[in-house]
Amino acid sequence: MGVGSVTLLQKCRLDGGPAMIVRLRVVAIASVVGAVTSTSVMAQTTATIPPQSPPSEVTSPSPPPTTNQFSSNELINAGNHFFGGVSHGLATIVEKAVSQWGLPNGYVLGQEASGAFIGGLRYGDGMLYTRNAGDVRVFWQGPSVGFDAGADGARTMMLVYNLPQVAAIFDRFGGINGSAYFIGGFGMTALTANNIVVVPIRSGIGLRLGANLGYLKFTEIPTWNPF
Repeated sequence: MGVGSVTLLQKCRLDGGPAMIVRLRVVAIASVVGAVTSTSVMAQTTATIPPQSPPSEVTSPSPPPTTNQFSSNELINAGNHFFGGVSHGLATIVEKAVSQWGLPNGYVLGQEASGAFIGGLRYGDGMLYTRNAGDVRVFWQGPSVGFDAGADGARTMMLVYNLPQVAAIFDRFGGINGSAYFIGGFGMTALTANNIVVVPIRSGIGLRLGANLGYLKFTEIPTWNPF
């Protein structure tokens, strides 16, 4: 304890006795508490506020199908039943088609046979399914040209987009270049006519390169004439 403090304490003993000493101690404790509190408040006031992380983005769900469209799950389930449960490759290629062209308002399940050497032919038949316009039997045939060789027999699922009425399917559909994909044993191409898009998805032996470089003609009755 410093000299000044001893002198002050002796003076208090002389002037006020023990009561004065107690009051001085109370005053000193109050001063120390006040100083500590002030320092704490200043520290809290001047502390840096940590940056807040930006709110996470909310991903909007994919739009549900309209009353005349088929969802991805419906297409995959129908395809799995038709192709015999080979689900992974089919699901991947259906999602690829949906991401590029959207949800179809019709689809075809059928079988076809084809063969080619430079030029080739393809014949098939199946059933066109729609949500609210009925189902109809369809046949298709058509040539293919280009670097194309081989033969195959395949089950085929065709997704149909922008079909205004069932009868509109009976037309010639030309291939869209650069639309061929091969995923997990499945091949996908795209054909178009009058704003209608038909996307054949094939599974079978010998998916041939170049099969999309031609057209398909859909008819109500079978015919050997591909033109």
